[in-house]
Amino acid sequence: MTISVSTEFVLANTRLAAVPLAPEVRLHLAEEAIELWQRTEAGQGGAQLPPPFWAFAWAGGQALARHVLDHPDLVAGRRVLDLAAGSGLVAIAAMRAGAAHVTAVEIDPLAVAAIEVNAHANEVDVTAVLGDVLDRDADAEVVLAGDVFYSREMTTRVLGFLRRAAAGGATVLAGDPGRAYLPKEHLSLVATYDVPVPQTLEDTPIKRTTVWRVNP
Repeated sequence: MTISVSTEFVLANTRLAAVPLAPEVRLHLAEEAIELWQRTEAGQGGAQLPPPFWAFAWAGGQALARHVLDHPDLVAGRRVLDLAAGSGLVAIAAMRAGAAHVTAVEIDPLAVAAIEVNAHANEVDVTAVLGDVLDRDADAEVVLAGDVFYSREMTTRVLGFLRRAAAGGATVLAGDPGRAYLPKEHLSLVATYDVPVPQTLEDTPIKRTTVWRVNP
């Protein structure tokens, strides 16, 4: 694993720990959420960094990872895309469940570094890609997205991508803890989990979180 400036930042601000709902997976997670948020706002070299979404095991990702680990037939032998992958939790779970290949996409270079670090820690191969793919078509048999419906703009773009993937024949699953912009009218309920989450980030220590199938 190459140690870049981004990798050093990830390692310096996190600690390797088991994911509460999916302890089979270990991630480099922030111990002090507020402090890390402040560091990214302060930035590096005077440049502000994106929020450190990559440093936390968000409820939607935990539920989706648990579901994939418990139902490996969803991904076994298939090409998988983890969209807005954050820490890479869902991508790693998919590889552990037997996926043939997993690509994890992020727009934040620090998230890409975190995905690579976390994949290495779990001894799996995940292709981490930096870029915005939402205006393209998904080149995958399974598309997974955890906690992506957190703003109106994001929901509009992500939903279009996910529905196109579903229309193209992909299995498309999203994990969500009841965010404000969840587009329920385009989703079918698959499973529900009670997910432990950091109270510094959420309004309750346990979030009731649903895995949804995205309809074409």
